[in-house]
Amino acid sequence: MCGILAVLGCSDNSQGKRVRVLELSLALRHRGPDWSGIYQHGDNYLAHERLAIVDPDSGDQPLFNEDKTISVTVNGEIYNHEELRKGLKNHKFRTGSDCDVISHLYEEHGENFVDMLDGVFSFVLLDTKDNSFMVARDAIGVTSLYIGWGLDGSVWISSEMKGLHEECEHFEVFPPGHLYSSKSGGFKQWYNPPWYNESVPSTPYEPLAVRRAFEDAVTKRLMSDVPFGVLLSGGLDSSLVASITARHLAGTKAAKRWGSQLHSFCVGLEGSPDLKAGKEVADYLGTLHHEFHFTVQDGIDAVEDVIYHVETYDVTTIRASTPMFLMSRKIKSLGVKMVLSGEGSDEIFGGYLYFHKAPNKQEFHQETCRKIKALHKYDCLRANKATSAFGLEARIPFLDKEFINTVMSLDPESKMIKPEEGRIEKWVLRRAFDDEERPYLPKHILYRQKEQFSDGVGYSWIDGLKSHAAENVNDKMMSNAAHIFPHNTPLTKEAYYYRMIFERFFPQNSARLTVPGGATVACSTAKAVEWDANWSNNMDPSGRAAIGVHLSAYDGNSKVAVSLPPLKTVEDMPMMMGQGVVIQT
Repeated sequence: MCGILAVLGCSDNSQGKRVRVLELSLALRHRGPDWSGIYQHGDNYLAHERLAIVDPDSGDQPLFNEDKTISVTVNGEIYNHEELRKGLKNHKFRTGSDCDVISHLYEEHGENFVDMLDGVFSFVLLDTKDNSFMVARDAIGVTSLYIGWGLDGSVWISSEMKGLHEECEHFEVFPPGHLYSSKSGGFKQWYNPPWYNESVPSTPYEPLAVRRAFEDAVTKRLMSDVPFGVLLSGGLDSSLVASITARHLAGTKAAKRWGSQLHSFCVGLEGSPDLKAGKEVADYLGTLHHEFHFTVQDGIDAVEDVIYHVETYDVTTIRASTPMFLMSRKIKSLGVKMVLSGEGSDEIFGGYLYFHKAPNKQEFHQETCRKIKALHKYDCLRANKATSAFGLEARIPFLDKEFINTVMSLDPESKMIKPEEGRIEKWVLRRAFDDEERPYLPKHILYRQKEQFSDGVGYSWIDGLKSHAAENVNDKMMSNAAHIFPHNTPLTKEAYYYRMIFERFFPQNSARLTVPGGATVACSTAKAVEWDANWSNNMDPSGRAAIGVHLSAYDGNSKVAVSLPPLKTVEDMPMMMGQGVVIQT
């Protein structure tokens, strides 16, 4: 992912201001270490820090239309750019960059072109003919983006808070699926799919439709002119991404240049569940697998850097970001610039363990809607910023616009978790890829129980963080927490520890308001906590907090795994069968 920074309509167009913009852009250079660019038109500045993935030779930014009256600074990837170019026959493109279509689409369609883009993006477009500008962010918020306002009336845009927090009187998260226009002076929602209003859909489950949609989502993300790989924890989601990538890699431009053997990467404490499962899947798929080990102390030592880069004090995000942050540095050192990752599946399929307790299909569906809408505050934030800290790009096929539309149109009854009928979490996804003739994965991987990333790297990681926080936050500090931090008051010593670090880096009130809060158990929303009265006694984002569901639940209840008869072909799919169902004894 690149880094973008824009200052629009400021009262100062001096050389000193230009130097200041360059200084602030430098704070984003970890995101794009390959090249820097800046364009100034009067009192408007567009800056860019580039991570070159497509057309590394000529795609430097900002980008322009033919006569340079329209300029754009973009962070992201436009996967359908070749198709869009075909519809712009009267336009001349300056580069082969996938983002070069944006200025030309604006010339043809005005501000109403954003939904034509198939990809992830944050961009600022400046039209010098009337000195207007527009800003847009992708549908789900895979790319990070902030907007701020200066006392002089200026509007600031930055990929990360650190690019603008010292200069703005107020700033906030730029909402996903929206654009901001200087012509209207406000936000407009450009992404409004049928599932957004949370009404219950009724499309019957068709396994092959789900399979085709996800294979399309993965293969379009293989667009790259540089070496890439996959993050492989050995869980269902990352394993499916790796399996599909391995099947389709040979036909890509990257394979012709860099070879057709897929590189896979996994991180964990010595002996962790993810390391074991990741290696097993890598051996099955024949990837060139790279294991990275870290210690609890390595992670603790990195926490301050993680909070600075990921810009949050949310407990579960920091727990999961730290191993990803450490792994990203190792991956980049190998010369890899892009990875595919498995975030988003649990939100759209209801894969978190607490979904076992959903009382009915309406509440199940509405919770998935809430989770998707909040992804930009949690997993998207982590995947984007933990990797971008070292100039590595993470692509997220489960959050493909078309794939989300396919899955979220399904009757949620098919997604409901029903152990008594042999249906575990994410059953519809598992069943879609349960192919007897040409297996995507071994059965026990296809039906492996969900682990939160911060759990899968090793349970002692979370326990070590809690112990470290307890050594640095005493009971007296906790007793005054509500007075010191009246907004999103930390309820645990671990949360208090992270909050102290965050406030040191980002002391503004606007900064603390960008971080979500509220009750959660096993990554639920506050609304879903109501599904089980017992959860209110164990409010923790770890999957182990899903008492009565997780194999290693905190309460120590024993579980057994029940293995049902193997599934046959997708075409003969028995609707109520599965494997590896977890039940309580």
